[in-house]
Amino acid sequence: MATLIRGKISNKLSNAATAVSNKSTAKVSGMFARMGFQAATNEEALGFASCDDLDYDHRQGMQMDILSSDEIGGEGGGDGSGLEGDSHYQRDGTGPPHSASKDGGSNNELSEVKPKITAWEAGWNVTNAIQGMFVLGLPYAILHGGYLGLFLIIFAAVVCCYTGKILIACLYEEDEDGQLVRVRDSYVDIANACCAPRFPTLGGHVVNVAQIIELVMTCILYVVVSGNLMYNSFPNMPISQKSWAIIATVALLPCAFLKNLKAVSKFSLLCTLAHFVINVLVIAYCLSRARDWAWDKVKFYIDVKKFPISIGIIVFSYTSQIFLPSLEGNMQKPSEFHCMMKWTHIAACILKGLFALVAYLTWADETKEVITDNLPPTIRAVVNLFLVAKALLSYPLPFFAAVEVFEKTFFQDGGRAFFPDCYGGDGRLKSWGLTLRCILVVFTLLMAIYVPHFALLMGLTGSLTGAGLCFLLPSIFHLKLLWRKLQWHQVFFDVSIFVIGGICSISGFIHSMEGLIEAFKYNIEE
Repeated sequence: MATLIRGKISNKLSNAATAVSNKSTAKVSGMFARMGFQAATNEEALGFASCDDLDYDHRQGMQMDILSSDEIGGEGGGDGSGLEGDSHYQRDGTGPPHSASKDGGSNNELSEVKPKITAWEAGWNVTNAIQGMFVLGLPYAILHGGYLGLFLIIFAAVVCCYTGKILIACLYEEDEDGQLVRVRDSYVDIANACCAPRFPTLGGHVVNVAQIIELVMTCILYVVVSGNLMYNSFPNMPISQKSWAIIATVALLPCAFLKNLKAVSKFSLLCTLAHFVINVLVIAYCLSRARDWAWDKVKFYIDVKKFPISIGIIVFSYTSQIFLPSLEGNMQKPSEFHCMMKWTHIAACILKGLFALVAYLTWADETKEVITDNLPPTIRAVVNLFLVAKALLSYPLPFFAAVEVFEKTFFQDGGRAFFPDCYGGDGRLKSWGLTLRCILVVFTLLMAIYVPHFALLMGLTGSLTGAGLCFLLPSIFHLKLLWRKLQWHQVFFDVSIFVIGGICSISGFIHSMEGLIEAFKYNIEE
């Protein structure tokens, strides 16, 4: 009996010492990794030990949850419910939420496999994002930019395609065997990794603020364009543009009750088809007036004061980086992501360039901020009604995304949340949570009423958050996380994009603000 007891005690002490040694080694290795030292292996690999996840996470300077399967000593496992190994880190993003592991909840989520999408389906989603309603403002960009505006449509497509690819590259690291492993799951994770270890959450907060601004501004633009289109469709009715915006918002109030996007997703294909029909109608009308096209009006010079606004409009029409990490993570073959990005942006570039040029050639200096306002009254009324329906059906998508960011940041961030959870124990939305959602809908209405300028708002948003999320942040993150692996031409591209994007962002923001101030000063209506 004494021998058996001594044997058990010896085993426990040995296992405990081994665990402490492993964790200490991981911390030391992580400390050296944060200081910039790496293991001397082939291809300058990062020297990760596959059995030691703490090494990786200390290198990032980020916290992680350890899912323990047994007690220290390895005797456990009587119920067989634990995970294999001393610790397990779900690097591919398929693991359970951290909160589940902390409170001892069930880990059944590990066995659930979410349906993956094909490269065609992923391309369809990207196309929906970059071929949306905001292409209606591109002819206005040609009005102030001429041939340089056309060049920028092509340039923005190339740059946004490139920054989308390097953003996804920041999700991966090489293991000790030189194989790429997906170690981050979102834009926020990338930002946090770049700011670690000194400010491990600062980057995520910056990205979240930028996302919220862009999503809320997108909602505001949908309300603005709805009021604008209805007012110009029925100019003889005694209803102002602001009143039409209020009517549109009343129809949008049910969005406050959304808990998921299943109901909205059914209309996604219908919205896309409606937009395709609208584009065909507008281009067909323009082609019918090809004899009167004003080629001489397409300038080689630019309007220095208004052209920076056009840059923001063009950039905003290509924004898709927010959801690219999630999209790539749900693809059946992530290796096809680069090819998908290339062809979707080539198609978007061609279609946007043709649409903007043909529409501008038709109306020349009479081109308005929303190109459908130039159509004859009968055609305009039909097209605008389709556009209003599309805008109202598109509103719930950015609204729900903005609500999710708000709730995760301020209400569902575990012990770090600023406010209590807005969902009850049964999953139902609490009354005050519903009130906050309604306030967000009303806020978008108030902004649309007091700033009813579609092109200026679009240019402001594109310059402020669009350039940041599409140009500035991906390039700086790429340089920070993958500096040792980049070739000189990649460094040159990243630095050039950052510098050019910064200049365009600052100038576009300044001139958009000047345009808004001028519109308020002289009470200019669209």
